[in-house]
Amino acid sequence: MKKLIYILTLALCSEYANAQERHLSEATFASGCFWHEQALFQSVRGVDTVISGYAGGTTANPTYEQVETGTTGHAETVNIKYDSTKISYLDLLKVFIESEEDPTQIDGQGPDKGQQYRSIIFYRNKVEKAQAENYILKLNKSGKYKGTISAQIVPFTKFYKAEEYHQDYVSHNPTNGYVQTVSIPAIKKYQHGHPGMIKDGRMLK
Repeated sequence: MKKLIYILTLALCSEYANAQERHLSEATFASGCFWHEQALFQSVRGVDTVISGYAGGTTANPTYEQVETGTTGHAETVNIKYDSTKISYLDLLKVFIESEEDPTQIDGQGPDKGQQYRSIIFYRNKVEKAQAENYILKLNKSGKYKGTISAQIVPFTKFYKAEEYHQDYVSHNPTNGYVQTVSIPAIKKYQHGHPGMIKDGRMLK
């Protein structure tokens, strides 16, 4: 009987986990170096998981070394799973733009230059496409930025997970020179400017 109860409990837990997974939505963005984009989005309320990877190109199963040549068409990208009952796709779009050092910079962000660092919004359906286009149009008309928002708006096709050493890079390598001078300041800038968007205990001091 105990064994049966144990099996049933495992089954129920698995079913619950699958149900939870089915309720998660996905969003995919490219915005410069994926190290701090992953860390930043992981700190945002309503976000479940964030994976660093590559998207936007034609090379299958690209490696970091290949992507960094700028010849694969891929950009460093983050794939986000989020609870749409807690945060909307539009809110994620706002995080994407407002966390960039310069949303008008073409083919890069900050010190990271090249098409592999270009800004991209990968939409999965017509609703996401319309929201992205309308939001960018509104920003361009607002005059908030001196130039035109550079983010490309393209259909999502395929996301390739980056090598394991790139996952959670900021938390695993806090003393890395780039992390100290670029990643952490970028994360802090967004977090301290939008404290209401950050999970409890995830604000960097």
